[in-house]
Amino acid sequence: MDKVRVRFAPSPTGFLHVGNARTALFNWLFARQSEGVFILRIEDTDIKRSASEYESRLKKDLCWLGLDWDEGPDIGGRFGPYRQSLRIDIYRSYTQKLLEEGKAYYCFCSLQELEKERKRAISLGKMPVYSGRCQAISLEEARRRVDAGEQAAVRLRTPEKGDIRYNDLVRGTLNFDLKLIGDPILVRSNELPAYNYAVVIDDSLMEITHVIRGEDHISNTPRQILIYKALSLTPPQFVHLSLVMGKDNTRLSKRHGATAIDQFEKQGILSSSLFNYLALLGWAPPEGEEVLTKNELVELFNLKKVSRSAAIFDYDKLHWINRQHIKELSSRQKAELAYPYLKESKLLPEKMTDAHWEWLEKAVESLIERVDRFSDLPEQFVKLFEFSPSRMEDKTKEELETDCALRVIYLFAEKISRLDSFDYDKFASLTHEIKRETGCKGKDLYHPLRVALTARDSGLDLDKFIPLVEKGAKLSFPKPLKNCSQRISEVLNFLK
Repeated sequence: MDKVRVRFAPSPTGFLHVGNARTALFNWLFARQSEGVFILRIEDTDIKRSASEYESRLKKDLCWLGLDWDEGPDIGGRFGPYRQSLRIDIYRSYTQKLLEEGKAYYCFCSLQELEKERKRAISLGKMPVYSGRCQAISLEEARRRVDAGEQAAVRLRTPEKGDIRYNDLVRGTLNFDLKLIGDPILVRSNELPAYNYAVVIDDSLMEITHVIRGEDHISNTPRQILIYKALSLTPPQFVHLSLVMGKDNTRLSKRHGATAIDQFEKQGILSSSLFNYLALLGWAPPEGEEVLTKNELVELFNLKKVSRSAAIFDYDKLHWINRQHIKELSSRQKAELAYPYLKESKLLPEKMTDAHWEWLEKAVESLIERVDRFSDLPEQFVKLFEFSPSRMEDKTKEELETDCALRVIYLFAEKISRLDSFDYDKFASLTHEIKRETGCKGKDLYHPLRVALTARDSGLDLDKFIPLVEKGAKLSFPKPLKNCSQRISEVLNFLK
C-alpha cells in the first residue's frame, strides 16, 4: 500500500466542536499508526463566513488537544498552498479542461428559476434535481454570454442512467442511483469552486489515500466520484464516521453541554482526557481498557474496527476519565493547573510565594478527589475560607445545642486557648482528654467539633482540614483564612 496520507480540512467559519475534533483525531491516529502523513488544509472559499480569528482558534485547539500536522498552511509542504483561497487558479485550469472536453457546461439559470423548477418537480412527485436545460448551449455561445457580463455557474455533465458504487471501510458497499443526483455545480456564479469540486482536486493533488470524515458527507461522495471520473483521477478510500449524538439520541448541541473544544479547556478538562475520550467515540480498544495515553491509543487504534452506530457523548464518562488522568499528575502539576481558577475566584494572590505553592499543593491533593474538573475546585476551596456560624442551616445549628455538644465545644475552646500552636496531633490529644472528662464519644464527640470548626455538617476530613487552615492562616490571602482557635472563638460567641 502507498504511504498513508490523510487530511483534516475544516472551514474557518466557527469554533472547533466535538464532531470535527473526533474526525481530526481519527485521521491523526490512523496517520501516526501507519507512519503516514497528517495534513491540515483550510477550506476558506466561503468568503463571507470565513474569518482569520476562527482559523487561529482552530489551530490552537488542535495543538491543545495534542494533534500536530506534517503539512499545512503554517509549515508548508510539497503540495501547497494548503489554503483553498490561494488555489483558485488551480481550480480554474481544471474547469477550462472540463468545459473544452464537453464534460462540463455553463448554467445561466437564476436562483429564482432553479427554485421554481425545484418546486415543480416536487409537485409532480419527482426528485428535485436540475433538469439540465442549459446543457444544449454551445461552449462558444456560453463564453460570449459570460464575456458580455452575464453570470453563470459551471455544472458537471453526468449520465442520466446508471449508478455510482463505492466501498466504505466502515459501511461496506454503498450504491447511488444517478437519477437522484443530477448535474452538480462545480463553480458558482461568483467564480468560486463548490465544495465537492475543490475537495476532489485538492485531495488528488495532495495524494490523499484515505478520506476520513463524518457520515453527513455520504451524500457528497457519489458527486465527488463523478468528478474524479470526469478528471480521469483515482478516488481515495472513503471512510464515513457516525455522527456524535447526545444521550437523548439527537445530534450533540449546546443544550447537552459544552461542545466547542475551547469550552472543555476552560472547564479544566485535561487535553489528555478529552483526547482519550474522543478516541472512544465509535471505537473501542481490543482489551476493553478505557483509560489510555496518546501512545497507547496510537498503538491500539484500528480504523476497520470503527462502529457504524451513532457515537453517544457521555459527559459523565468524560468526567470519570478526566479524574483518572488527573490522578497521574504530580502534586505540582495539579496545583499549577488549579491556580488560574482559584486566582480568578480571588481566593489566591497574584504573587505566590514558595510557602503559598507548598500549601496549594497540599490543598489541591486534599480536595481534587471531590471534583471532576479543575473549574469546580473554587467551590471546594471557598469552604476553607468562608466561615460564618450565623449562616449555618437550622439543622446544623441544632446539632450544636445538645448537652454533649455544648460540653465538648466549651471544653475544647478552653484547652485550645492554652496552646501556642495547633495541629492535628494536638487535636487528637485534646479529643482524647475531652472524651475522658465528658464521657462523650464517637459521633457525639467528633461531630460537634467538625461543625464548630467548619460551620458545616459535612466536608473534608479533619485530619486534612486542620493542617490546611492552620498553615493557611499564617499566609497572606485576598480573604484571610481563619485558624481553629479563631473559629472556636466565633462559635462560642454565636452560641452565647
